Amino acid sequence: MVFGYNAQMRSFQTRFALGCWGSPLTFGRAAASAALVCVGVMSVTTAALAQTLAQTKIAPRASIELFTSQGCSSCPPADKLIGELARDPSLVTMSLAIDIWDYLGWKDTLALKGHTKRQQAYARVRGDREVYTPQVVINGVVHVAGSDKAAIERAIEQTQRDAGAMHVPVTMTVVGDKLTVEVPAAQPGQEPAEVWLVPITKKIPVAIERGENKGHTITYSNVVRKWVKLGEWAGKAETYNLSIKEFQNGEIDSLAVMVQSGGVNSPGLMLGAGVASLR
Repeated sequence: MVFGYNAQMRSFQTRFALGCWGSPLTFGRAAASAALVCVGVMSVTTAALAQTLAQTKIAPRASIELFTSQGCSSCPPADKLIGELARDPSLVTMSLAIDIWDYLGWKDTLALKGHTKRQQAYARVRGDREVYTPQVVINGVVHVAGSDKAAIERAIEQTQRDAGAMHVPVTMTVVGDKLTVEVPAAQPGQEPAEVWLVPITKKIPVAIERGENKGHTITYSNVVRKWVKLGEWAGKAETYNLSIKEFQNGEIDSLAVMVQSGGVNSPGLMLGAGVASLR
């Protein structure tokens, strides 16, 4: 299932081998040239691997989803805060633009209909009907005002203590235009979950011409551009291999993966997450 533009996913198998052959007793220009070529190939290959290999190294303690809107005058402080929190490598932060305020005179240029439905689904699962902007949902289960940093920190601690959020380590490895996502096995009795790939743009400045924020240019951080379902996870170790060639353009510069209990219509506890940069 995909929110946003169409995506094609392809599995792959990659094999890489590097070898140099030559006799240690061989002398002369030919041998020297061959040695130089060999060393050169090894150097280039090592450098290429260093540039193309990316892997999450810090276990995230929380996922933070900010539901925001360009038509909301209360949102800019939250948009700024999410940009600050995005610098914390222990947090998976995302801006989810919604369209509920489009009728006020400015159509949000980053909004996805799926984001509005996701926010409403969270409220339905919680049973509180709380849908507002700016709203932050922490680890899938607790919501607070998106501009309240202290409340966000308290919510992170609460979900880790009471709900056991983010206990599933997610490993992401990028090599060239290939992504490998690994989700390990869990203890027996693990509740079913879904695994989602989330392409992200780290910074998008938007000049707003109408509505409550008219005349302001606001920079949005870690903007979610689409959602791609990788599969189901029920506690068995899973590996997902896919091509990310379509994401390696000027718009998408990082990828997040989320392992979340429930489903699209009933999102629950965030069990694990990871982020990999594409540049």
